[in-house]
Amino acid sequence: MNLQLSIRTLLVLLFLSWFYSQASAAKPNLLIILADDMGYGDLHCTGSGALDTDHIDSLANSGVLCTQAYVASPVCSPSRAGLITGRDPRRFGYEENLNQSAANYATRPELLGLPRGEHTLGDHLRSAGYSTAIVGKWHLGSTEGFHPNDRGFDFFCGMLGGSHGYFPDPENNLLHRNGDPLRQFSSPYLTDFFTDESLRWIGKQQKDKPWFLFLSYNAPHGPLQATDEDIAYFSHIVDPKRRIYAAMMYALDRGVGRIVRHLEENGQRDNTLICFFSDNGGATGNASWNGPFSGAKGTLREGGVRVPMIWSWPERLPSGTIHDGVVSSLDLLPTFMAACGADPLPLSPPRSHEDKRNRERSVKKYGAYDGKNILPQLSGHSPFERRTLFWRLQGQAAILDGNDKLIRLSHRAPQMFRPDEDVAEAIDRIDTDRTRADEMFQMLGKWESTLATVPLWGSSPYWIGHSAKLYEEFLPRPEPK
Repeated sequence: MNLQLSIRTLLVLLFLSWFYSQASAAKPNLLIILADDMGYGDLHCTGSGALDTDHIDSLANSGVLCTQAYVASPVCSPSRAGLITGRDPRRFGYEENLNQSAANYATRPELLGLPRGEHTLGDHLRSAGYSTAIVGKWHLGSTEGFHPNDRGFDFFCGMLGGSHGYFPDPENNLLHRNGDPLRQFSSPYLTDFFTDESLRWIGKQQKDKPWFLFLSYNAPHGPLQATDEDIAYFSHIVDPKRRIYAAMMYALDRGVGRIVRHLEENGQRDNTLICFFSDNGGATGNASWNGPFSGAKGTLREGGVRVPMIWSWPERLPSGTIHDGVVSSLDLLPTFMAACGADPLPLSPPRSHEDKRNRERSVKKYGAYDGKNILPQLSGHSPFERRTLFWRLQGQAAILDGNDKLIRLSHRAPQMFRPDEDVAEAIDRIDTDRTRADEMFQMLGKWESTLATVPLWGSSPYWIGHSAKLYEEFLPRPEPK
């Protein structure tokens, strides 16, 4: 009798253990909140004394602020191609920005967008049982086959291109919801409208199915436009452009606060993994501030490719933590897949625009995907690893390997820096450490030699000259008053 009771007790305990392990293993909701052309220093937690970003700062306080995070490109479209695929965009020919001039410089005009066959986060997560949505800016192609609804996203509301006015005319705009033109707006200001749409979509999701939302704000990308009320809140800022920029950031921050508050009120906050960052560094025309860094959007200096990145998941990650190890926007894919306990989809076969031999060499050397699962590092269970990252754009190329960064330029001699100890990239080490420079040149060349295709389109020569000027003109400066 006692033996039977013990066995029953053991079985009950095993069942309860299994039950609670299954409950605790519930797939998290996944949320990317992306700013557009935000300066590195434009959060209170990264140095701003004039802007009001309380809600984003609270997000950092609830999780992990990564101070040395990098994006795949210093311009919008290829940066987004990298974060949404988990693959370096140069590996599939997505090198230059996708803008109005791209069609004039395309090797294959029918490939003006994220190549068909490259899996998106939407594809990967939908295969793992998630509902998927993107709200806001797409900028990965607008013709047939490139639409978000064709690329793994159940729901899309926003713009297909790279820019839009912030006070859309109901009768004249470029905004769509699942392919249907928008004629009514719940808020007259676009940033608030994108927040409304996100909340509406989250509210419709079934409680027993996890969801993934890519909230892709276009703020604070130009044009510089904000509501009168938000601009008045920053009357203490003297510079009129900076004042409007601050108001645009205020609206973005307000949206982050509304999203987080909704999750808290509906019991979803603890098991929602949120990642906030910007698609690249601050731009030259929107009055942003890149803090201690030189360079800006369009350059491979820290001001172009380094962004603050915040990870928050109350159920799994520590709060109020700062990590200064190197992380990348390419890490989103493996980290999200690890969080939901699923494997990424296998790569599609080589496409017609790819060299099959180089594709095989690239996968053999670098793997199918370029990011790393950083949950162990964010959780504090493992140290951050030494990383090697590559970039190429408009005649510029760069490699970050450990503490050293080499930049190869089209208009002047190459440069080598150590950003971890020289954040302004003011001390050029190219002549004092030629052995290391030669080693990094070889690493960069070997990476380029494995790329499976040439860039599928180029940019106007104007942008090459524009980027060259930024290396001399955008040096570290105090926050604009």
